[in-house]
Amino acid sequence: MNFIELVFTGLGVGFAVGLTGIGGGSLMTPILLAGGYSPPVAIGTDLLFAAFTKTGGLIAHQRQGSINWCVVRWLAAGSIPTSLIINFLLVDGAFHSEYWYEALLRCSLGIMLLITGITVVGKKYILKLRQNSLAQQKNNLDENKPNKLILWILGILLGTAVTLSSVGAGAFGAAALMLVVPSLKAARIVGTDIAHAVPLTLLGGLGYLYHGLVDLSLLGALLCGSFPGITLGSMLSQKLPEEKLQLLLGCLLIFLGLRLTIA
Repeated sequence: MNFIELVFTGLGVGFAVGLTGIGGGSLMTPILLAGGYSPPVAIGTDLLFAAFTKTGGLIAHQRQGSINWCVVRWLAAGSIPTSLIINFLLVDGAFHSEYWYEALLRCSLGIMLLITGITVVGKKYILKLRQNSLAQQKNNLDENKPNKLILWILGILLGTAVTLSSVGAGAFGAAALMLVVPSLKAARIVGTDIAHAVPLTLLGGLGYLYHGLVDLSLLGALLCGSFPGITLGSMLSQKLPEEKLQLLLGCLLIFLGLRLTIA
């Protein structure tokens, strides 16, 4: 892919993110694989791409006070050490040309695309489960007193998924928070998920960079297109049927996940 194609790729993915709120890593990594990049380079580059693009959201949510830092800390307590372990035990330069290594990353990506797609398609069901949980535990729920053990375990799962596939820190992470901390309001779920995703994707991306698995020129071209794409998508998001677009995107992710997992 040449520079112009990469800029338009970043523009398209950024537009999808701005329009629906999902699709960053879920779309970018499969597109890079289709463009001829190896799974390690596609995943490593996308992790840093996600870290840069989500930083603006982190700043905005911090200004609005829509981040539960207690939840972020317990998620990070599980995800950050997990990402470090994976980076230094598995994401090693010695494995660049090993078939099993690329197959593992490709399979991890396929599984996470499937899970993310199902999460997006089943959003109404997840919201219903959340409402039932709120109704049953109305007097005992406090977002400042979450179940720390469950958050720690969720952090381990997210750290594994994100580091091996670059997918999981968005729609899947937010859906998990809806169920694990049902007392969190929608805006705080999004803000908390982003606040956790930024250091996780940054750390994961730096690990790939350390092992020479990030294409910096590729990253720069994608970022050139993504920022105007996100802005344009955000401007149009109020004028288009967001729910139908998310359903369409969810079905696309399921298709991509099946294709990568079965291949």
